[in-house]
Amino acid sequence: MSSPVTQERLTWIGECLRYYFIKLNPENFLHHAKADEGTFTFLLTGDALYSLHDPATVRLWENLLALPSVILICDRQELSLRGISIEGLKRKLPDQVIDHNRLGINGQQSFWNDVAKIARQHEQPIPSIIGYLQLDSPYMNRSPLYCVKCLQAAVEVHASVELYAYLDGIHCGHISQSPSDFDNIGDRLEDIAEKAAKRGLQSLMLSCSRCALARGYSTWDEGEGELVSSCTIRPYRIRNLNEMVERFGRNHIILAENSASLQIKKEGSSSSFSRAEPGRATPLLILVTGTPYGSERAFGAVSFAVACAGQGILTRVVFIENGVYCLTGSPVPAAKNIWFFNLQEVIDAVAGSADLQFFSYQPSLTKRGMAKNPKMNAVLDIGTSELGQMLFTVPKGHLAGHQRVLFF
Repeated sequence: MSSPVTQERLTWIGECLRYYFIKLNPENFLHHAKADEGTFTFLLTGDALYSLHDPATVRLWENLLALPSVILICDRQELSLRGISIEGLKRKLPDQVIDHNRLGINGQQSFWNDVAKIARQHEQPIPSIIGYLQLDSPYMNRSPLYCVKCLQAAVEVHASVELYAYLDGIHCGHISQSPSDFDNIGDRLEDIAEKAAKRGLQSLMLSCSRCALARGYSTWDEGEGELVSSCTIRPYRIRNLNEMVERFGRNHIILAENSASLQIKKEGSSSSFSRAEPGRATPLLILVTGTPYGSERAFGAVSFAVACAGQGILTRVVFIENGVYCLTGSPVPAAKNIWFFNLQEVIDAVAGSADLQFFSYQPSLTKRGMAKNPKMNAVLDIGTSELGQMLFTVPKGHLAGHQRVLFF
């Protein structure tokens, strides 16, 4: 997590973890699991680190860390940049709160070495892939820097890398970037592709064609639907969203600014497999946490979910936190001559697929004194236990080794 972490978010995360231990794994609730079993590892960087300074959220973190086998790894460099001290928390929980980051090949400590080591899944020399979904543009936002640091660390641990640029994230690959006070994101992405090639690794950088065209990236078609642009760096490939989503049907770890990977261990099951096998596509849980019309995030989340479901990926969308505002009231356009999309109508139009399900998190509605529009029959109401079950249990008929969680 790198965005601000609110009390509300820590509360529902804590309630879901308690559901996991009390309802699903009571033996681990009474006895701490071994270090390599049943562990929940939280990786914090960026503005998420402020939650370790605010007394209200520190108290909630302490409650989380009181649960069995919960570990918190913090970005030491970003803590120092923000002047945040976590010494008090470390004194209380020295074995669970970690800010001494792993050394890389270059001999320097980096939080992203910890991330890459966890995300790689397999020890060398077994091949591995680490993907990253990027939603924000560079320089106005710090998340693109985290993206390139993550991909750089992935190459260091000998993993192939994939970048999926969506919404404003496509700007990370614009040519001729020349920032005076920041790392050049375009140059860094080209360096990653070059280093991966030198090490015999694959690098794939896909950008959503709809997002690119909306933002003025001129393209032409070289045949067979392959769009080429004079506006992007060489490794970038502008492609239909379905081509990007096809990668999400595979089993590698895909990270994002705020994301989770929940491992699902099954007796006798393999940790790697072909996308083509029935029931093997990695399920996706999308958490819509923002308001519907202030940015493209909520609409982009629904569009992404539709594309994933179209590829046979079980995709569940939960409107939670401020995302519940997507479901309240009856939106009406301000004027007939102003283009307007009604997100509620979009949800109603796309619902009904066996692989696409929508839910509203009732505690978020209650907290805001709001009610879901009663016409939204396609969106089912859920509480903490249902959300916990979604997070930690395998959907019937699915055999994937883990579930992806993406925050929009």
